[in-house]
Amino acid sequence: MKDVKKNKVSSARNLYKIFIYIALITLAVSIIVPVAWVFMASLKSNAEFVGKDINPFAFPKKLIWENFVIAFGKAKMGEYLLNSVIVTALALVLLLIVALPASYCLARFNFKGKKFISTGFMAGLFINVNYIVVPIFLMLSSANKIFGVKFFLNNRFILALVYASTALPFTIYLLTGYFKTLSKAYEEAALIDGCGYFKTMIKIMIPMARSSVITVILFNFLAFWNEYIIAFTLMTTRNKTLPVGLQNLMAVEKTATNYGIMYAGLVIVMLPTLILYILLQKKLTQGMSLGGLKD
Repeated sequence: MKDVKKNKVSSARNLYKIFIYIALITLAVSIIVPVAWVFMASLKSNAEFVGKDINPFAFPKKLIWENFVIAFGKAKMGEYLLNSVIVTALALVLLLIVALPASYCLARFNFKGKKFISTGFMAGLFINVNYIVVPIFLMLSSANKIFGVKFFLNNRFILALVYASTALPFTIYLLTGYFKTLSKAYEEAALIDGCGYFKTMIKIMIPMARSSVITVILFNFLAFWNEYIIAFTLMTTRNKTLPVGLQNLMAVEKTATNYGIMYAGLVIVMLPTLILYILLQKKLTQGMSLGGLKD
């Protein structure tokens, strides 16, 4: 009887593993095939997109690298790429400067108003940023009128500041949860060695939270890099980011039926995020699960 039960359990486990593998392979194929198709399409000529006997999944007959040259130059995708790099980098720096000390203090210290501040940040998790884009635009537009300047719109720094502000609730929530798992023995040892609170945070606690910080950077990089609505609203005339530039490129190239250039623009947008994810995927999973020594 025991052998029969063991066989049943092992067969059930094998079936479960087979199901999991099939599901994972299906999911991988559903993601890889469209991405690979976009890469192939970006190197095709227009003649390979139009016609009755055209196979959309066929490899390019000739690699048309000129599509990327045109996308970078005439379509200004290189300029939009630089704008996205600047805005994303600024937003990440501003976010970490504020979020790291705030989350550390909320996790490790007791002070008046702590519950109120924590509740405020947690409430921010439930606010959809897309719903407050118009109020943000009106506020910045009013600031331009009040101060008689044009600083608050079409400004990459202001866009980065808006991005960092909207990402604060999630970032503080994630980092606070990590800092709470660290043992107080680390801080006590640092205080014995003569470190103050600030030096302890910079030299000991933040380096220990490296995996979580990398996770935060990756999540927010993807969010800032691919964000469209806020950038489209606040950058009305110049300094457009890649997603906004890509939308303009798609509108123009669809009309001109230059599909290869259009897909080259898509590759330019996708490639940095794919490379970053491939390089940091291990750190991403570690940051979501690792903690320090428990009290």
